[in-house]
Order: sequence, then C-alpha cells, then structure tokens
Amino acid sequence: MSQHNLKGQTVLVAGGAKNLGGLISRKFAEQGANLLIHYHSASAQEEAENTLKAVQAFGVNAILVQADLSNIQNIEQLFIRAKAEFGGIDIAINTVGRVLKKPFLDTTEQEFDVMNDVNNKIAYFFIQSAGRHLNHHGKICTIVTSLLAAYTGLYSTYEGLKAPVEHYTRAASKEFGDRGISVTAVAPGPMDTPFFYGQEAAEAISYHKAAAALGGLTQIEDIEPLVRFLVTDGWWITGQTIFANGGYTTR
Repeated sequence: MSQHNLKGQTVLVAGGAKNLGGLISRKFAEQGANLLIHYHSASAQEEAENTLKAVQAFGVNAILVQADLSNIQNIEQLFIRAKAEFGGIDIAINTVGRVLKKPFLDTTEQEFDVMNDVNNKIAYFFIQSAGRHLNHHGKICTIVTSLLAAYTGLYSTYEGLKAPVEHYTRAASKEFGDRGISVTAVAPGPMDTPFFYGQEAAEAISYHKAAAALGGLTQIEDIEPLVRFLVTDGWWITGQTIFANGGYTTR
C-alpha cells in the first residue's frame, strides 16, 4: 500500500476512540488524514481524549464528538460537523457494534431492540448519511462479524442483526457507484479486545482461540490494514463483505 495516500483526506470514524476504531484513528492519522473521531458515552471519554492526543501528535487536524447514534439525527450531525470543520469528507468508517451471547428463548424484546439499534439501524443510517455527504470517489466501510458465516447458537441477535449490513453494502454500492463511491464491509473473527471477553466464559475463549486455522484470536492489527486498503488502493472492491479471521469461518 502506498504510504501517505491519506494525506489531506478527511476521515470520519464512528466508534473511533478505542479498540479497533482507536487503532484506525491512529494509523490513519499517521498517514496524514484529518479525523472526526466519534465515541458513544462518557465512559469512553478518557480513551477518546488519549486517542485524540495520539492523533494530533502526527500533526493532523482532529476533533472528538460524543453522541448516541441510535438517534439517527446524531449520525447526520456527525457528517455535517465534519464537513463544516474540514470542508468535505472522503472516508466514512463505522466500527460500532454490540455483542449479546444469550439463548434464543431467554432474549427479551428490550435486548432485541438495543441490539437492533446498535448493529442494524445505526449501520443503515450511517451508510445513508455517508452517501449523502461524502465527496465524489469517497469510501464507506462497516465492521461486521465473521459469525455471519458461522452455524452456531447463542448469538442470534448479534449475527442476525449484523447480517443486513451485507445487503446494505451491496445496495449502497450500486446506488452510489455513479459518484465513484465504493462501499465495503469487513467481517473479523473474534477479536482480542475487551469487547470480546465480556461475553465469553473461559472454555468458550479457549474454543475461539483454537478454532482459527492460523491459530489464536483476530488482532486489531490484522484488521486495520485491510480497512485502510479497502478505503485507499483497494477502492475497486465494492459491494463486498471481506472475511478476515485467520480461517475461523468461511462460506
């Protein structure tokens, strides 16, 4: 991948403060991108501020915005703010997600609604706002999950409500293609972050670590370069969901 091919580009990262999103923010800044870094709640504020400092150390312009994106007006406002701040937006990346590991028969309507908001509704309207506001030849990328190719129980709301994003990716790529905008999704395997460990018992963690053909959990450092490729030199890939999981699942 050519170095510094993000210089002067504006990148909006939803969930850009920590874990994979935080690494994307840092690495994109290292390549010269200006950033709007979104984070969800006050609990992530310290990490968000640390990410902002790390990003600014590369000499780029960056702003932090806290917002609950389940109110879709807040998604639209992210894009409006980025355009006002930087004059345009070239790349939009959505890393937002929530896992629920729970038997089908025990899942409540409230849990379903929350999972639907985070994994499905936000993803849809993020792509919509990106399509509305991105510069020509912009790039959109959404993080989904390799469980989309798994035959398993206990994750019905997580994999089920991430699954529509594949269809949104295809539809948006068709509709936005005449403006040169590429739209992709990346499906990591179980990632070695607090996002993963909060849901899993010790024996399940051992299983997930052993399940990948290449061994171990997916690292955020395995995923960030793929996302960066798709929104730069790999822009000709569009309408696709790319599975990156070390051989954890496949179709």
